[in-house]
Amino acid sequence: MLLKHPKYLFLLIMAGLATFVLLSPLDSLDSTQNQTLALVLLIIPLWSTSVIPEFLTALIFFLVVILCDLATPIDVFSGFASTALWLIFAGTVIGMGIKNTGLGDRLARVLQTLLAGSYQRLIIGLVIMSLLLGFLMPSSMGRLVMMLPIVMALASRLGFQPGSPGRSGILIAVAIGSHIPTVSILPANIPNMVLSGAADSLYGIQFGFTDFLLLHFPVLGVAKSALLIAIILWAYPARESNLILAQGHSARTSPSGQAPLTGAQRHMLAIITIALGFWLTDSWHGVNPAWVGLAAAIILLLPRIGLVDAEKFNMNVTMLIFIAGILGIGALINSSGLGQWLGQQLEYAMPMVPGEHFRNYLSLAATAFLSTLPTTQAGTPAMLAPMAQHLADSSGFALETVLMTQVLGYSSIMFPYQSGPLLLTVGMTGESVGRILKVQLPLSLASLLILIPLDYFWWDFLGMFEPL
Repeated sequence: MLLKHPKYLFLLIMAGLATFVLLSPLDSLDSTQNQTLALVLLIIPLWSTSVIPEFLTALIFFLVVILCDLATPIDVFSGFASTALWLIFAGTVIGMGIKNTGLGDRLARVLQTLLAGSYQRLIIGLVIMSLLLGFLMPSSMGRLVMMLPIVMALASRLGFQPGSPGRSGILIAVAIGSHIPTVSILPANIPNMVLSGAADSLYGIQFGFTDFLLLHFPVLGVAKSALLIAIILWAYPARESNLILAQGHSARTSPSGQAPLTGAQRHMLAIITIALGFWLTDSWHGVNPAWVGLAAAIILLLPRIGLVDAEKFNMNVTMLIFIAGILGIGALINSSGLGQWLGQQLEYAMPMVPGEHFRNYLSLAATAFLSTLPTTQAGTPAMLAPMAQHLADSSGFALETVLMTQVLGYSSIMFPYQSGPLLLTVGMTGESVGRILKVQLPLSLASLLILIPLDYFWWDFLGMFEPL
């Protein structure tokens, strides 16, 4: 049975490791850190395999932490105060408004005119559009809040029913395309902002937009987008291609234009436009995108004024519990000191020798990649940035080069639980973690085996391995 279901074998191995840590505590860790490590070895595999519902795993995590006194309630439940959770809540409400007013279907008709014709053209167009939006809108969460309701309407217009491979391909193209390749654009993702802030506060290094783009966009942006398209077309081939062709032809040749906007659609468009304006200028006014989204959600829910019926409002609470659990485990790792210890162990496991550029580059990239497994994307720069100067001394690389290798790691995440935008996709669309994993896992492996080694030669051409 274990051979037929590898995830159970994986869980058994991780449970064995957790038991070993509890029975034979590591000398380099105190009692709380050993218990925390054992809990992490159990909880993260449960999330990554979805053997039991994700929210139930989160509840188990909360209970164990409190009963074992591993952290204060403020730390373990900090996820409920996280901006990521509230942006997901706001995104759900905004999505309902877009759907209820018919605005999503209207905008989907525009996309249909531009992209329909074949399933391949549709996927290519959505991934390219998602990448380009990274230059216009600084938050990947905000981009998905805007785009997911529209592409869900587009999928329905083209005949892709919930659960069909084509619908999964369309939604995943936007979800991953809006998030993973846009890591190559400096202000387009939260992990980039965390890294940039840490580099400035710790070392006085400020990343330039153009320099960052030149270093990362050719491989992590363009090449990864092409790889994403190929994997989606392989993982989710669509049988509805003929219908897409017919629908696309009909949309382009229809002599009658769309009907005028209804009053509700105009109000919805105004709310979205105002929210988008605040999202685009967040560096100027300093209001977090989550609170902008929450304000928009409140307006949409107001009695008689809003466009979402508050009395019929139905929220997937289990998704919020799941997200709060993921954020809580990151807080636990950091507050217990386990994160710093894990970073040190990764360094010991992958020693570096000055002068061996390729080996050192791969070691740093692997360290960054592995650090995302327990801490998620945004946790990687928080864990590794304080160690960057030591890693620069060990590798012989310039400090900025070492900092940039962290982007290689958190742009190659393997599981959806590591990413807030992918969790938002699960919550808003109903797509399962397993369906996203079917694309994200091979994309991660291809990034590690192909793109990261390829990036070495691009970095070498740019002179990134010459010490200052």
